[in-house]
Amino acid sequence: MPNTLTITDNRTGRTYEIPVQEDTVKAIDLRQIKVEEGDFGLMAYDPGYTNTASCKSRITYIDGDVGILEYRGYPIEVLAEKCTYLEVAYLLLNGELPDAAQLKEWDDSIRFHTVVHENIKRQMESFRYDAHPMGMLISTVAAMSTFYPEAKKVGSPENRAVQIKRLIAKVPTIAAFSYRHSQGHPYVYPNNDLSYTENFLAMMFQMFNNGYKPDPALVRALEVLFILHADHEQNCSTSVMRAIGSSDADPYSAHAGAAAALYGPLHGGANEAVLRMLAEIGSVKEVPKYVARCKSGEMRLMGFGHRVYKNYDPRARIIKKCAEEVFDVTGRNPLLDVALELERIALEDEYFVKRKLYPNVDFYSGLIYEAMGLPVTMFPVLFAIPRTAGWLAQWKESMEDEEQRIQRPRQIYLGERTRDFVPLEKRPAAPKA
Repeated sequence: MPNTLTITDNRTGRTYEIPVQEDTVKAIDLRQIKVEEGDFGLMAYDPGYTNTASCKSRITYIDGDVGILEYRGYPIEVLAEKCTYLEVAYLLLNGELPDAAQLKEWDDSIRFHTVVHENIKRQMESFRYDAHPMGMLISTVAAMSTFYPEAKKVGSPENRAVQIKRLIAKVPTIAAFSYRHSQGHPYVYPNNDLSYTENFLAMMFQMFNNGYKPDPALVRALEVLFILHADHEQNCSTSVMRAIGSSDADPYSAHAGAAAALYGPLHGGANEAVLRMLAEIGSVKEVPKYVARCKSGEMRLMGFGHRVYKNYDPRARIIKKCAEEVFDVTGRNPLLDVALELERIALEDEYFVKRKLYPNVDFYSGLIYEAMGLPVTMFPVLFAIPRTAGWLAQWKESMEDEEQRIQRPRQIYLGERTRDFVPLEKRPAAPKA
C-alpha cells in the first residue's frame, strides 16, 4: 500500500494524495488544497501545538501513554541510577555516553569555566536585596552575551562547543550567587576540587571558612534531580530555545529566553504549587476532604496529570524514592505523609484513574528542595540549572539541521479589513463604561 494519505475536499470534490513519513504529514503539503486558484491554501490550526511536530530530533523519546522517558535511547531509570549529571549532559549533547578519558576531559573543561567575570558579579550585586533569584538568573545569563561577543558566530561548531561548556559551567555559579543575594550573604566562589553538584551546594551553603562538606545523600539526591530534569523533548522552554536560536541569536540570549519561559508558573512553578497544596491540606486525616473538593471542581489537584504523560510519570517514581533517602538525613517532613496518602487515594479513585491523573515530576521534588533548606523562590532556578544541558543539546541539534529555518508560524486573521479612515475631529465619542 502507498505510504500516503488521501484527502477529499468536499467543498470542491477534488482529491489529494499527501505523503506520510514517520506517521506525519508536512503542513506545507496542505497548501495545495484550495477552493479558488488565488486562495492561500489550507492551513492547520493548532493552538498550543498539541499535535504539531516542529522538528526532527534524536535526543529525547517520550511515550506518555506507557510512561517511558529515554535520553538518546537510554531509559531514564538506568541513567538516574548509574550516571552523574555531567555524564548525562555529555550524552544529550553528543549522542553517546563518554568513556573514562572523554568524561575526564569533559569534566575538566566544565571546571575550567565555572568562575564568572567580576563585572558579572558586580552586576548581580546591583539587584535589589529582595530580587527574585530566577529574575536575576535570566538577566545575568542574557548579559553574558556582552562578555562573549564571539558567541554570535553560531555557524562555527568549535565556537558553539566553547559556549556550551561556558553555560553548563557558569549557570550553577550564577544560580548560587542569586541565592546568596536573596539571603543577604556574601557570594561564594566555585571550588573546583568538588564535583559539579557538590560545588553548587557549597556555593550556596558555605559560610566563610567553616569547611562545609555536603552530605553524600544530599549530593546524590541533587544529582538524580538534575538528571531527571535535564531534558524533556519539545516543551515550552525548549521550543523557545529553538525559536530564538532559529534567528541565529547567540546561545546566551536563547538560554535567557528559555529560562524566562520556564519562569512561568504553568511550566517551572508547579512544584511550588504542590507545596502550597500540601500545606493547605495540613495532615493525613484531611486528605479525603481535599480529594472530595477536587472532585467537585472546587480545587485543583496539583502535581497530578501531565500534558504528555497519560500514565505514571517515570521521573516521579524515582523522585519518590529519592525523597525517602533525603528525609533520612534531614528528618522527615510531615507533608511527605500527606503526599503519600494523597497519592494512594488518587491512584485508587476511579475519578482520577479515568482521567489518567497520575503523579508527575513536580509532586515530590518541592519536598526535597524544601528539606535541603531552599526557599520556593529557588525552585525554578533549580529546574533551569540541569535543563541547561537539554536546551543546549536541542539548540545544537537545530543548528546542525539543514531543514530548519527561522521560525515563523502562520495565523488565522479574524479582524477588520480595508476600513475607511476617519479624522480625529470627526470620530464619535466612545460610549462611557
